[in-house]
Amino acid sequence: MSPDVLRSMLEARSVAVVGASDRPGSFGHRLATEALRSPAGPDVRLVNPRHREILGQPCFPALSEVPGSVDLVLLGVPDAVLVEQLECAAARGDRGAVIFGTAYGLGVELARTAQRAGMALCGGGCMGFINVAAGIRAIGYLERYPLRIGPVALITHSGSVFSAMLRTHRAIGYSLAVSSGQELVTTAADYLTYALELAETRVAALVLETLRDADGIRSALATAAARDVPVVALTVGGSPTGRVLVNAHSGAVAGDDAAWEALFDAYGVHRVADLDEMADTLELFAIGRRANPSNRGIASVHDSGAERAHVADMAERHGVPFAPLAETTRTRLSGLLAPWLIAENPLDVWGTGDDTRALLASCLSTLAGDPGVGVAALAVDLIEEYDGDDSYLEAALDAHAATEAPLVLLSNIAAAVDQARAAQLRSVGIPVLEGTSSGLRALHHLLDAAQLRRTLPTPAPVDAERVARWRARFQAGALAAEESLQLLAEYGMPVATTVAVESADEVVAAADRLGYPVVLKTAELGQHHKTEVAGVILGVGGAEAVLQSYAQLARRLGPRVVVQAQAADGVELALGVVRDPSLGPLVVLAAGGTLVEFLTQRVVALPPLDSERAGQLLTTLSAARLLDGVRGRPACDRRAVVSALVSVSQLATELGDVVAAVDINPLIAGPTGVVAVDALVLLRGPTVPR
Repeated sequence: MSPDVLRSMLEARSVAVVGASDRPGSFGHRLATEALRSPAGPDVRLVNPRHREILGQPCFPALSEVPGSVDLVLLGVPDAVLVEQLECAAARGDRGAVIFGTAYGLGVELARTAQRAGMALCGGGCMGFINVAAGIRAIGYLERYPLRIGPVALITHSGSVFSAMLRTHRAIGYSLAVSSGQELVTTAADYLTYALELAETRVAALVLETLRDADGIRSALATAAARDVPVVALTVGGSPTGRVLVNAHSGAVAGDDAAWEALFDAYGVHRVADLDEMADTLELFAIGRRANPSNRGIASVHDSGAERAHVADMAERHGVPFAPLAETTRTRLSGLLAPWLIAENPLDVWGTGDDTRALLASCLSTLAGDPGVGVAALAVDLIEEYDGDDSYLEAALDAHAATEAPLVLLSNIAAAVDQARAAQLRSVGIPVLEGTSSGLRALHHLLDAAQLRRTLPTPAPVDAERVARWRARFQAGALAAEESLQLLAEYGMPVATTVAVESADEVVAAADRLGYPVVLKTAELGQHHKTEVAGVILGVGGAEAVLQSYAQLARRLGPRVVVQAQAADGVELALGVVRDPSLGPLVVLAAGGTLVEFLTQRVVALPPLDSERAGQLLTTLSAARLLDGVRGRPACDRRAVVSALVSVSQLATELGDVVAAVDINPLIAGPTGVVAVDALVLLRGPTVPR
């Protein structure tokens, strides 16, 4: 999408409202009303063949009768005439249009019309947009007026979310709000790119059902990261990852959510689980202060032992750490608290009830000043006070004024929040988080924002000769089992010595050469799940046992097998590549072995990976704790696992356009390194380029 064309639509100086109406409550009446009260005062031209005047404005009988081209056409017309009206707008040279209707069955034709004319097109099936910063209202329903300009750019596929977010009582002001609908032409990536150019935009919010422009969204997210603009995202209704290759375990392990996870992780996007978490997180970023990079967690002050325990329980559930307190902090707190209270984090301050304001304010500012505390929270119920006691409110205001560190109010019961008091706190920059769970998750995002790495590593140099050689091999068709391991070895991964055989004489000779015990595996093409067809025989000792095992495999599955020396015991991991139809190759790491698809915790990442990023990924895999040694087992070489991740990432970077999936299962990790003992490489079909 041309940035100039998109800017013309979103900052329209001239607007044609097709389907304007003088009937109150009708869609056309609302559409015209909103366009006419755009603060920027664009030239609004109303179109309806049955009226000469609407809302005190002259009315044209047809779009074709409107003099000159316009920046924006609002199509408030039935689907039956949508194509005709958009074609008219395209012929006139109008720059952009909004299609509010579902446009059922018309999407391809409408998109083709707009694209041929180089038009921007919002929708179909959308609520339109409000460019608060530029003062343009292009919506078909009555919205809060005026809307306060603020730092949040909201782009959502959902019209209901669009209107709900604009009407919250939260301290969330907007630079741009777009209900993008079906995105027949103009995508979320286009709107985000535009919004990031606005001086007002300091936070971005995305509510996405699918990913329509992967390259565009990656570019926009990279821009947001470079400009230190936090992006908060909620995905609904599935993910862009297809049901990738049931023949590859990596596809099943990655799951349908893998692409979102990898995309957001790569660019430091703050992914939220629900709209409450989104509202809390947006308010935190919009009006709150940032946590310092040296933070080690949150600190909280409570007036209730039970609620303190509840917050502690919920924080552990959501992985929100409490910062350990410096000794100087503990000493100062001890001087403030009643003798029977303990200076610890989270902090219970309820003693005699004397001078609550001063006590709470001093405790909050003391905690906020601790170098390890990223954000201090007054975790009380901000309820309506019938006795006029404003101690909690005043304490928060006092502490906020006494420190430059982040400080919030965390209310445990959203339904009980006194909105008048909350508004007072928000007016000076104190976020009020409405709910224990959503509030704690929002605080987690704030802590993460101080330490996130939001750029992909620089790709390693491409080995052109290696790439050319394997591309040529792929033209001949599927790889045999030993070839898959050979491919991995060429990318620097240690692999088990593997000999392919097709006869009894060959299998004995191979086993004698490798040394006993050995492993026999079927190597017939198409047998992707060897263990499921009893195609693997472990610990075969001696020539006679080899012959018997070979005969069994050959009789059931075919004569082609591979022979390997028995690998030493170790921690089994599954490493691979799965291809997302939008984003391309993703690297997947999980617990390995025969239960790989049932041990669902895994990590996924966009390549390329360097050692630092691979190490970070490894630490987030719960199964990686086994690498440190359990129940008397020696610790494994973590650096070797990291190196294997980097190797498969380089393979994905160089050959990801021709490789559909890679399975390395198991990758056995031990004290002296790792070894891949089984691999499957699946190639893409005839249409190779992404």
